[in-house]
Amino acid sequence: LVVDENQQLTSECLEAARIATNKYMITNAGRDFFHIRIRPHPYHVLRINKTLSCAGADRLSTGMRGAYGKPYGTAARVKIGQVLISIRTKEEKVQVAAEALRRAKFKF
Repeated sequence: LVVDENQQLTSECLEAARIATNKYMITNAGRDFFHIRIRPHPYHVLRINKTLSCAGADRLSTGMRGAYGKPYGTAARVKIGQVLISIRTKEEKVQVAAEALRRAKFKF
């Protein structure tokens, strides 16, 4: 599975794609007939600067002053043409692997 645009992929979507691919390959190819590798690693830390939206929030919040934010999650930054998921399998199971990758692409 190859990327076609620059984007950030969260750790949650990478995990969802791994689970979908793994589940389909186990049920249709067998547990011992494939090896899946998730290529990018989510090292980039996403941050959020929470703001208040209640009445009187202008007296409590500081706006954009000191807006560094708290860690919110992690993401992998990917470039065009970078490989996301690779599956190593036997020659007769290639169609099953292609369908597993087709199902995984909906998670991104």
